Amino acid sequence: MKVMTIYAHPADTITNCGGTLALHAKRGDDVVALILTHGGRLHPNKYAEEWRKENPDASLLQAGLEEIALNKKRELERAAQTIGISKLIMLDYDDNYSTVNEEIVNRIAEEVSKERPDIVICDYPMNTAFHNPHTIATQMAFAGLSKVSLYLKNLDGQPEYQVKQIFLTSLPVSPIDGLSLYGIRNDVFIDISSVVGEKIKAMDEFKSQGYSGLFARKLLESYNGEYGRAAGVNFAEGFFRVYNETHEHLPLTAAAQESDLLMRHLSYSTMSIREMFPLPE
Repeated sequence: MKVMTIYAHPADTITNCGGTLALHAKRGDDVVALILTHGGRLHPNKYAEEWRKENPDASLLQAGLEEIALNKKRELERAAQTIGISKLIMLDYDDNYSTVNEEIVNRIAEEVSKERPDIVICDYPMNTAFHNPHTIATQMAFAGLSKVSLYLKNLDGQPEYQVKQIFLTSLPVSPIDGLSLYGIRNDVFIDISSVVGEKIKAMDEFKSQGYSGLFARKLLESYNGEYGRAAGVNFAEGFFRVYNETHEHLPLTAAAQESDLLMRHLSYSTMSIREMFPLPE
């Protein structure tokens, strides 16, 4: 199986689904990350913090966009190695876009056509009335996937291709049942408890944007911990499936069969992130 992520910025792939990707990599699946922008303008925490010091490092104050973007790229490369991402595709567009960019859409279509993934993962598109670069990135991803499905070898020199399933991340809800929010929910949870160490280590690489240390551990405790509570495990990542799935019979997962609603509060409370993964020196 080949899994491909399509996200706006370098760290997005790790924060949103790094644990899931690590699990796929461990079982031998190909994992490809397509990153649309260099992310140099977003979360410049390292540089903003330096400006606030009494005796700042002059080299950081003078850092330009090229240097900042290169540093983020190196951070992602190290994080990807930790997770097991086998291929990074960085389009290096500026991250100051505010609308769908047709050139980026065409590049996405080109890369998806080359890689031919079985599964694509990207951000859940929020309300488009409010500017959100992650939402626009997903709009461009969907447009690119649509173009790929329209390719015809006679006309485009490459055969048509359609991804088998699309999973969306960052839908900020985690009800346990499908009725609480009238069907709006993450409907797939992946237990990442066994790979939280890899995810934290990968997030610790993103020092320039303040994702290392305390933030990494807080994210796992709160965000992945709440998804874990909904899933009945210590830590999970939540996904929203775009396409319906067809089964030969009504599916019932092993996790559902083994779940004990009256006792699972004990099993999903056994791991302490800050005890197991103390802050790096």
